[in-house]
Amino acid sequence: MDLTAIPALDQHAHNLLKPEVACRKPFRAAFTEGYDPDVIAHHAQHTLFFRRSMREIAQLIGCEPNEAAVLARREELGLEQLTTKCFEAANLEGVLIDDGLLPDEILPLDWHRTFVPVHRLLRLETLAEELVGDAESFDDFLARFRAAIDPPPAEVVGLKSIVAYRSGLDVRPTSFDDARAKFAAWKGTGPSRHPRLVDKTLLDFLLLQALEVAARHRLPIQLHTGFGDPDLDLRLANPLHLRPLLEDRRYRGAPVVLLHASYPFTREAGFLASVYPHVYLDVGLAVPLLSVSGMERAMRELLELAPQSKLMYSSDAHFIPELYFLAAKWGRTVLAKVLDEAVRDTDLTAAEADKAAEAVLRGNALTLYRLDDC
Repeated sequence: MDLTAIPALDQHAHNLLKPEVACRKPFRAAFTEGYDPDVIAHHAQHTLFFRRSMREIAQLIGCEPNEAAVLARREELGLEQLTTKCFEAANLEGVLIDDGLLPDEILPLDWHRTFVPVHRLLRLETLAEELVGDAESFDDFLARFRAAIDPPPAEVVGLKSIVAYRSGLDVRPTSFDDARAKFAAWKGTGPSRHPRLVDKTLLDFLLLQALEVAARHRLPIQLHTGFGDPDLDLRLANPLHLRPLLEDRRYRGAPVVLLHASYPFTREAGFLASVYPHVYLDVGLAVPLLSVSGMERAMRELLELAPQSKLMYSSDAHFIPELYFLAAKWGRTVLAKVLDEAVRDTDLTAAEADKAAEAVLRGNALTLYRLDDC
């Protein structure tokens, strides 16, 4: 199968860095989930992902396939021309962007809209941290939090939570009184007006508040699952921890999107999508960060059990435009190979595989986020 002509709807990505910030961050940092300087300086360039990507980026921008030549050519092109090349090569019809990652260091959504249609994902933890400084009490804070999401702002097509990073996916029912008891300590954390939210009681309480709103509006909510940077305890990022939440009928109206193929818990994620009607999956980060065989294996495992109507393409691109291109290239390549295998194995007919490719690359996300009329 050749899927290059099918435009992709990238259902989860992040903003690019401001140029003055990007010049201070090592290029290699975009190719690893590690942030230790030693990892970035001495090890990130020895991953299969980095080595493969240098050749592919070099071919796209027209230079020798080595890091020094790529860096020189990027400087020569400039950010706007480089971004144009990457987005055009990715053949994107739209991107859903979570703009809560390093909000002070990224380019605004409107800058990205000069290259591709953009829809906003609202990160709950960032929202809470932005609101706490002006809140006079927990009641005031909660009123501000709920008002910010109910009704959802016009440009917001989905919510996003990184509770997996902060306290894990074992989200538990939490009372109003228990949450209020934790508020003063959080608000008084350090000198910042936007203290980092790490208290499990508050995190769980706010996520459940958001799920109630999302269920009423039938608004999708994306959850980080699986691997990420060292801020995350991988043991607590297994989506199986979400079972009590998924079983709670109060939240059934909110589609839950398990991000990043839940890698390495891909089969667990596929199982959850196969038995819960409101659970969906995406492939971002696993594609393109894994090796080629790893990407193929993850895609196979997601589709072993999960309906094709539950799987969506995304890039999890961030910081640099090349990641949008690399993810789209390998998203299409890997999906095509796995669907070809399904046809050979008689799981699908050729016509069914064509429909599945269209659904995964764009159709499922168009329907889930109600973008058909946008």
